[in-house]
Amino acid sequence: MRNQDALEDKEFCTCRVGPLLLGIEVDRVQEVLFQSEYTEVPRTDNHIAGLINLRGQIATAIDLRVRLGVDCDAESENVHIVVRYRGEPVSLLVDNIGDVITISESTFEAPPETLTGVAKDLIIGAYKLEDELLLSLDTSEVIASSTGSFQEVLR
Repeated sequence: MRNQDALEDKEFCTCRVGPLLLGIEVDRVQEVLFQSEYTEVPRTDNHIAGLINLRGQIATAIDLRVRLGVDCDAESENVHIVVRYRGEPVSLLVDNIGDVITISESTFEAPPETLTGVAKDLIIGAYKLEDELLLSLDTSEVIASSTGSFQEVLR
C-alpha cells in the first residue's frame, strides 16, 4: 500500500522553451522525437510549425516558442514531445528535453504574476524546485486554443 505522500507526487517530463522550464505530466506524453524535420503548411497560424510523420500517421506540430510568446535566440534542438488530444497525436515543438522528475504536489503554486500574454492562460501553475520554477503546461489548452488552425491543418 502506498503512503499518503506518494499519492501527492506527480511525474513530469521537463523541457525548455527559451528561458522557461516547462513540465508536462508524464501520463500525457506518448513519445519524444529528436527530429527537426516537419513540413510547413501554408495559411495556418504562425504557431503551427507544420506536420510530422509518425510512422505513417500525420501529426500537427505546434511551436511552443511561438505559442507561448517566447522571444529567444538560444540554441534549439527542435525536440518533438508527442501528446494525444482527442485520440490524435499532436507534437509540441520545444527547444530541449530534460529529465523526468517526480515532484510533490505540496510545492504547487499559482502561476507567477510575471507571466504575461498567452503564456498566462497556458500555464496551470508552478512547482518550486531548488533553483527555479517548473511551470506546469496545460497541454489540452495549448492544443484546444489552437483548434481553428489545428482543424484547418487536418483538412
